[in-house]
Amino acid sequence: MRGPHNLRYRVNERIRAERVRVIDENGQQIGIMSVREALALARERELDLVEVAPHADPPVCRIIDYGKYLYEQKKKAQEAKKRQTIITVKEIKLRPATDDHDYEFKMRNAQRILSEGDKVKAIVHFRGREIVHKDLGEQILQRLINDLAPVAIVESPPRLEGNNLVAVFAPRRHPKS
Repeated sequence: MRGPHNLRYRVNERIRAERVRVIDENGQQIGIMSVREALALARERELDLVEVAPHADPPVCRIIDYGKYLYEQKKKAQEAKKRQTIITVKEIKLRPATDDHDYEFKMRNAQRILSEGDKVKAIVHFRGREIVHKDLGEQILQRLINDLAPVAIVESPPRLEGNNLVAVFAPRRHPKS
């Protein structure tokens, strides 16, 4: 089996050290011996000699079935990947003069996104001279913060980024009862 796994461990003849600490297939320490003796022992048991701790002094090698070991490592990695959750950040764009109906619609959208476990980035975009009225944008974001309080925490308070006023919300772990 060729691939990135062979780069991770040195196996059999690829082990460069002269003397190694050997651990058998049951996890019992056999002791320190030359690589030739360890290889002979591994072949006798029809298994591989795998260097698992190359930086130890002396390097640690295990007598195991290398193919089976790689298979188990791959399975563990797949299980870990299955358990991890990927959180995405979805944007909701508002304007300083957003009407009530449009605001309600976007606020409900934000609640739905948060209930699905994703984060929400609320952006109030200012065009041209609207930037003079930052207070209007801050009022809209403050209203959004108050309306989303039961389902979200403010991860990043409102701050000005160029022509945008931005706030980031993360879902609450346990909604208030």
